[in-house]
Amino acid sequence: MVADHGGPLVVSVYVITGTAGAGKTSLALRWAHAVRDRFPDGQLYVNLRGYDPGEPVTAQQVLHGFLAALGVRPRTIPHNLDDAAGLYRSLLAERRMLVVLDNAATVSQVRPLLPGSTGSLTLVTSRSRLSGLAIRDGARRITLGTLPEPEAVALLRAVTTGYRLEDDTEKLTELAHLCACLPLALRIAAERAATHPYLRLDDLITDLRDESALWDVLSTGDEEEAEAVRTVFAWSYRALPPSAARLFRLLGIHPGPEFSLHAASALAGLAAGRVRQALDTLVGTHLLEQTAPDRYEFHDLLRAYATQQAREEEPAKDRTAALRRVLDWYLHTADAVQSWIEPEEDHLSLDPPAEGVVPLSFAEYDHAVDWSEREHTNLLAAVRAAEAAGLDRHAWQLSAVLFYARARSTSVNDWLTVAPIGLEAVRRLGDPSGEAWLLECLGMSYTRGNDLAKSRECHESALAIRREMGDRYGEAQCLNLLGLVHLRLRELADAEGSFQRARSAFSELGLPYWESIALINLANACHQAGRVDEAARDAELVYATFRARNDRPNMGRALGLLSAIHLDRGDLDAALRAASEAVTIALDLRHHVLEGYWLIALGNAQRALGEYADSLVSFQRSASLHRRLGDRSREAMAWHGAGETYRAMGRPGEAADFHRRAAAAHHELGDRWHEALALDGLAAAELAEGE
Repeated sequence: MVADHGGPLVVSVYVITGTAGAGKTSLALRWAHAVRDRFPDGQLYVNLRGYDPGEPVTAQQVLHGFLAALGVRPRTIPHNLDDAAGLYRSLLAERRMLVVLDNAATVSQVRPLLPGSTGSLTLVTSRSRLSGLAIRDGARRITLGTLPEPEAVALLRAVTTGYRLEDDTEKLTELAHLCACLPLALRIAAERAATHPYLRLDDLITDLRDESALWDVLSTGDEEEAEAVRTVFAWSYRALPPSAARLFRLLGIHPGPEFSLHAASALAGLAAGRVRQALDTLVGTHLLEQTAPDRYEFHDLLRAYATQQAREEEPAKDRTAALRRVLDWYLHTADAVQSWIEPEEDHLSLDPPAEGVVPLSFAEYDHAVDWSEREHTNLLAAVRAAEAAGLDRHAWQLSAVLFYARARSTSVNDWLTVAPIGLEAVRRLGDPSGEAWLLECLGMSYTRGNDLAKSRECHESALAIRREMGDRYGEAQCLNLLGLVHLRLRELADAEGSFQRARSAFSELGLPYWESIALINLANACHQAGRVDEAARDAELVYATFRARNDRPNMGRALGLLSAIHLDRGDLDAALRAASEAVTIALDLRHHVLEGYWLIALGNAQRALGEYADSLVSFQRSASLHRRLGDRSREAMAWHGAGETYRAMGRPGEAADFHRRAAAAHHELGDRWHEALALDGLAAAELAEGE
């Protein structure tokens, strides 16, 4: 496909297209392995899942993984697709890499992932022709048909050699034609023959011919090939031991594209040891692929087939019971994760998990965060699966627990796609407490996304419910959250009033932790109102309280505020120490929201000390984090900070550019206060530029 090792690459994009099961992925991966020496800077691979029953992988999700693999720290990866694609192309500009984009469904999935340089090559596999890549990007198409008869026979013989006496070529040819010479079907049939060495090939062929092809989900565009694949799947499936066959069809109920051993165990309602044996059988017969220790996935065709078999062979009540078990497993394991990620937040009152379900527990913080990151897609899919099955209690509780168990490396926008599902479900159940809970989560999410009108509406609705229920604790929580909205809107008097009422309620209820939370928020409001000494007194008190509890997230919150207070008082070294400690805490917690915000405090302290290069790095990191997290307001604050730093460096032209961007963003968001600050910085920069 490419020129000799030392020569240029004439074509930089190839598309391998062909029917399902034609061996596109196998060809791409085998070729990639064979030519790895031609790409000294390495290879990137992703399964775009364009034909899975669930949601395909987006280009933005792939870029996050690719950029991390290229050495970009996850917290600095841009959230905007164009910016992420631009960074990706700049990193590959001077490299010679192979990029394999497997199972693409559309051009839009692929185009942002093209390196854009002649030094690298992109290999795309798809059932579609992806003509747009040929027209706009100069891609060359390689179309795979079925294997020629001699090669199909050779594949059957290669797999069975050593396991059986040499089979007659004519019989192997007949078997190949029954498989339509499709590599996926041939491998499955050959594995069946290899595992039954004393069964005559005639009998296997008769069995395959007699297999009733009742499955009608697959559509490849060629009825003969579709029929062959259906028949081979059914033929191999019916040869499974009963335990493996049951697990195979139950796995078709799993909501996400891949799954762990323990999720499969919950689905089956069996001990992990027994399920592992069945999984090994499915992997051995090529009905399942193992992707990592204790993690598995289907070929998309086989997943659809497993789902159909579950519908046909499992009674409706058994299918629902299996889905309930795996949803219970995700729900209770996520609840265990919440204990590490948000230990002080209230837990939902959950029913015990179904019989046979053993949720995971975690020995340390990083293990819990790792699980949350790994299962993020499955947790979102679990909410949707619960909705589709009419399991309202699971739908709302999964969405609520996920809000607090969500890894902070993920965007809150993902959670917002399933939150309405939970809210509708809890309203159908007539559970006002649960409705208020989800409204509060939605309000916090809208605050982070700068939709403050929706945030206020959610919190006010939740407050009304809490008051009607006579829930004094819930009312105090709502007041505290409403105060944060007022603070963002620069409604300082209203913010102080809300925080004061929340603090008094928490004090009356004997809840010192939450009283301290309200007090640090009150200190922030006082600081923004210009009452620095009052803010300092409360912030230092709260910091000491949280330090005694070893509550690191809230120690960081106090330190971020204290850094700003030290700056106001002219104690620059103390400001730098406080901000640096806060950022270190956020890094240890892998909490990107807090890291991005505290980097602004760090950048301000570094600028005040004349450490301009470090200051610009902090603001750049903060802006990138907030862009990925979808917080445009704080991204613009970071731009404003960069503008102030460039102005301090005597570079007013660059300062003006950043202030201009910040002012435009704040204007669009309706944030008059920060818009005014940015415009003031812009005026000062333009004045200095004109001197």
